Amino acid sequence: MADDGDQICAAKKPRLTGQGDGLENFDKFEVIKVLSENVQGKSVCVHGKFQSCDDDAVVLLEKTPFSARNLPIVLSKDTKLSVDMRNDVYGQYIGYPAPTANTIKTTVIYPATAQHIAKYTSQDVFFVYESPELYKTITLPFFEAQKFSIQWVYNILEKKAETERVVFEDGDPETGFVLLPDMKWDQQQVENLYLIAICHKRGIKSLRDLNEEHIPLLKNILNKGRDAIRTKYNVPHSQLRIYVHYQPSYYHFHVHFTHLKFDAPGSGSGKAHLLSDVIDNISTIDSGYYQNRTLPCILREHDKLYQEFKQAGNV
Repeated sequence: MADDGDQICAAKKPRLTGQGDGLENFDKFEVIKVLSENVQGKSVCVHGKFQSCDDDAVVLLEKTPFSARNLPIVLSKDTKLSVDMRNDVYGQYIGYPAPTANTIKTTVIYPATAQHIAKYTSQDVFFVYESPELYKTITLPFFEAQKFSIQWVYNILEKKAETERVVFEDGDPETGFVLLPDMKWDQQQVENLYLIAICHKRGIKSLRDLNEEHIPLLKNILNKGRDAIRTKYNVPHSQLRIYVHYQPSYYHFHVHFTHLKFDAPGSGSGKAHLLSDVIDNISTIDSGYYQNRTLPCILREHDKLYQEFKQAGNV
């Protein structure tokens, strides 16, 4: 028979019953190490454990942005002020608003693997220029040997998890996809909109696999994805940045949709490839464009893939 500690640990592990089934607080959570901090983004990532549980946990904490909806709560008598500095017409205070206006977006990864901990640990980053030959001899064998779990992706596609978060779905097995908010978006402000389109078709690992047979899929994601966003959030096509990552964070083909006002992680050069450019490169330049060219990618110091390139003398 399981003791209370076993029951507590089991309760924290992944379930497929929706957002309402999970942690209520951080009782008995022990911080092991701060993995990374972002002062500008007002976020922190922590490695820890729950008492009596053997598994590691990674917790991401991010202060949510202000919105017009909660300003009347902040600018009210419920917000207590402590004087920090006063000089002539200028006053600086530390404010303590009501809890409903002082929320923190909280993401818990439990149980967390060594890969999760490494992913969220602050590290130096480097440019690597991956030729087609290096992809075949280093990247592809590395990926196939690592066997990264993407069960959470299949849970979404098979409607076993996050069904209530789906914004749009095209169920076609060849050209269809599921569109839903990325975890980095709290869905409170349209200006930091961030959605992900995950294709139903399996076997497309990354940009490297794309060729002319995938053009209908890519155009379908581009057109129906931005139409769905316009319908749901009233954001026009001209205010969307639509792109593919290389290297991706997981090896099942997906597309990022972000608002132009949002400086999303990984939306810059060296990581993001605009979907419209991907379509044009394959359609008008070379159907094997992404199999035949050298692709830049940004890798972190402790990434195992970076170490593979370094050991081979390619960094």
